[in-house]
Amino acid sequence: MEPQWDDLRIFLAVAREESLSAAGRRLRVDPATVGRRIVRLETAFGAPLFAKSPLGYALTDTGQRLLGRAERVEQAMQEASEEMAGQAAGLSGQIRIGAPDGAANYLLPQVCAAIAAENPELEVQIVALPRVFSLSRREADMVVAVSPPSAGRLTVQRITDYRLHLAASRGYLARHGPIRSLDDLHRHRIIGYIPDMIFDKELDYLGTIGVERVNLGSNSVAVQFNWLRQGAGLGIVHDFAIPAADGLEKVLCDEVSLTRSFYLVRHADDRRLERLNRFAEALCEGMRREVARLEALS
Repeated sequence: MEPQWDDLRIFLAVAREESLSAAGRRLRVDPATVGRRIVRLETAFGAPLFAKSPLGYALTDTGQRLLGRAERVEQAMQEASEEMAGQAAGLSGQIRIGAPDGAANYLLPQVCAAIAAENPELEVQIVALPRVFSLSRREADMVVAVSPPSAGRLTVQRITDYRLHLAASRGYLARHGPIRSLDDLHRHRIIGYIPDMIFDKELDYLGTIGVERVNLGSNSVAVQFNWLRQGAGLGIVHDFAIPAADGLEKVLCDEVSLTRSFYLVRHADDRRLERLNRFAEALCEGMRREVARLEALS
């Protein structure tokens, strides 16, 4: 029996999710049905495709060999779908973006809303997680990253630079007096990342300026930002986020001014997909404009 595309689609979901239930949720298919289809594929190939363990479903050697072929079929199906649909009309379908939560909270909502407003048939999903995303497992169609990856079959495009500064609320500064130098920081409550949960060296902002102790720590930029808004302490914040909070003030701007970059990372095979190319172009242009607009207001 020749495997059908629908069976291969289910195989890819299990390979990427390493779970029948997670694959079922991704495809909106009952997990029992997913299991039956995998058994059917294994029967057709005469060999197991997955080894089940307490950690989930891991590909066997046969499964690994099938994976590359199944991904090529998937790519061909996507290209055929685009070709049949034509590109004259607006963007449609679902596109999922992975991003660190600074970009996901303070940039991507308005940028993606503008793109969606021009493309009513488009469904955009933003996955905001403070970690590195796996494009090989198709956790997202594209990823906004703070440093370019050094391995994998990926394409990387620099989007834009952005700036960060020390900031605190006016209320906090009024209660604790002026901050005139970096030496004054040891007298203040410092807000920042939990040190052992910094997933990218580019996010070690406080280490860059020699601050070792974090009094209020979170792996979430949004939590850190809300602590700053509430006057709980002093921390480094994206300039593009400052307009979202009344009363935040930058301090020690001459001593502390950091510049970082956003990169758009995609699977190398996707460069042939015109729909994703068009969305990526709109996303990058929108992010560049929004960073410039918000930084001018900060």
